[in-house]
Amino acid sequence: MQLQFQQAARALILLAFSALIFKLHFTGEITKFINPKYESLSQVASVIFLILFFIQITRTWKVKKSSYHHCDQHDHDCDHNHDHGDSSFNTKKLISYIIIVFPLLTGFLLPAKVLDASIANKKGAMLALSNQKQAPKEENNKEDSNPPEEMEESNINGQANPSIDDNPVDPALLENQQKEISDEEYNQLIQQLEQNQNIEMNDYVYAAYYEEMSKDINKFKGRKIELKGFVYKEDGFAQNQLVISRFLITHCVADASIIGFLSEFPEASSLDKDTWIKANGVIEITTYNGKELPVLKITDWEKISEPNEPYLYPISVKIL
Repeated sequence: MQLQFQQAARALILLAFSALIFKLHFTGEITKFINPKYESLSQVASVIFLILFFIQITRTWKVKKSSYHHCDQHDHDCDHNHDHGDSSFNTKKLISYIIIVFPLLTGFLLPAKVLDASIANKKGAMLALSNQKQAPKEENNKEDSNPPEEMEESNINGQANPSIDDNPVDPALLENQQKEISDEEYNQLIQQLEQNQNIEMNDYVYAAYYEEMSKDINKFKGRKIELKGFVYKEDGFAQNQLVISRFLITHCVADASIIGFLSEFPEASSLDKDTWIKANGVIEITTYNGKELPVLKITDWEKISEPNEPYLYPISVKIL
């Protein structure tokens, strides 16, 4: 029996990819790379790599022959150009192996890095924030399901619409980022946003609320808001200004987009970039580079540690 080193190397690479994906799931770091709703797909990929490894391992040994590779003329011509994995190792193969092995080395040896203010700066955070109102409508966006007269009725005597209060969104649902919700549940979330004077931007509703508020910020002027995020600053900011920022992941970190709120409070100058804070404030409107933006007048805040799940994800709405 003769060991085929190149075939063995290929088997090890397949096993390493399977192990890397398993490691990311085991440590919980997989959500730092992909939207949680795709976790099952990555698990399937890990199993496929493992199956391919077992297939490949059968090719690592062969019976030693006295002559070099012999082609059966009934199968194909001997003057072929394809590689059986036992041809001589050359520079072209070396480069190919380096390209394949590089993500394995970085995956095993380097800790997963969370996107931060430096990435936000490269993406042009303030330009992105100031253009939010011009962003195209996504599939998940829903039109207001209540006609104007129904909304007026819901606010008579300061009482909310009974259909909303009697059927609140399941709190357990808010903690489950992977679960899809119906159109009715999505509309219910938006109606709650429109009626609440105190807006809580928790991780589950953040993206939906942020997009809805960007459509008509005047509707939410003067309301109280609670949120958390990391500090981002740009040249040209006043001493009392910063952005409380988050990264929104639609599919994976490659499509990450920055969202957040320009905020103002006296202690802003003392906070470094990437510091995570939790803040309460009041929504006002300002102009930045000729564009209208919401600005939060912060009333109280505190430093917090970076959350285990630093990214935000869109709500998945069932398409019926």
